[in-house]
Amino acid sequence: MANLVAACLTFLAIHLLVSGTRVRDAIVARTGEGPYTGLFALASLAAIVWMCIAFNRADASADNRVLFDAGQGLRDCGIILVFLAFILVVPGVTRTNPTSAGQGGAGIDGVLRITRHPFLCGVMIWSAFHLIASGTLASVIFFATFLTVAEAGTRAIDGKVRRKRPEEWKTISAQTSIVPFAAIAAGRNRFAAREYFDWRFSLAVVLYAAFLCFHNWMFSVSPFPNGWRPG
Repeated sequence: MANLVAACLTFLAIHLLVSGTRVRDAIVARTGEGPYTGLFALASLAAIVWMCIAFNRADASADNRVLFDAGQGLRDCGIILVFLAFILVVPGVTRTNPTSAGQGGAGIDGVLRITRHPFLCGVMIWSAFHLIASGTLASVIFFATFLTVAEAGTRAIDGKVRRKRPEEWKTISAQTSIVPFAAIAAGRNRFAAREYFDWRFSLAVVLYAAFLCFHNWMFSVSPFPNGWRPG
């Protein structure tokens, strides 16, 4: 369990103490945006691999224990909740976003009308569900780390755009929201079905279907209600 805690703390430190902070600005000023992005991606990937290996060991260890049981009903909702995560994450990573580095001036359309941070919101849905549905000590440590980083990431990215592109930030913040559909509900944007239900949405559905088929093989847990497994 100690190895999992160390891996998670490393991942948290990389993101909470560097990414989106003035420390990042100082590093970029010395190295340039490209080298920083590459090094940060490598560091993040290495930390995630470490976390996954440590989680698998901690999950099977004698130190792991059940902290709470949310019930089968909640676990059965996963097939819907994780689908919602997919249809935010996939459209989010396959399009330009004005809040991303080097993508200033990108349009606010499609999934960005729903939330300006679709990838991070999808990660929050995925991690929050797995944290609650699993209820073990190892799972809480592992998934809470992703949930914390994703939530903090929305504010860190907003802060970076506010500092570096204040005029553009006024437009972005006026037309979008972090919470899905909040800007639409407030009348600051509108849902455009033709923009959203495009090839990105179709790709998300295909990837999710593949994920359902292979989930039990990869993680030894059925994602279907009541633990059903296809023939």
